[in-house]
Amino acid sequence: MELPSAPVAKIAKIGSMGQGVKRISEDAVETLVKILEEKAISITQQAIELAEHAGRDTVKEEDIKLTLIK
Repeated sequence: MELPSAPVAKIAKIGSMGQGVKRISEDAVETLVKILEEKAISITQQAIELAEHAGRDTVKEEDIKLTLIK
C-alpha cells in the first residue's frame, strides 16, 4: 500500500494553522508517506484488537479514537 504523494505534499504545505511550507522536497514527501503509512497500520492493528476484545467484527470510529488516547 502506498499513499499518493500529492495529497501528502499538500498536507505538508498546509501545515498546522496555515503555517505550512511553500515547497517540500520529494525525499521529504516520500519519508512522510512512509511514516504516515506505518502510523496508519499501527492504529488499525490496535483498533482491530479493541473491536475483537469487544466481541465485534467491525472496527468503529471509537476504536480508532481510543488508539490515539493510549
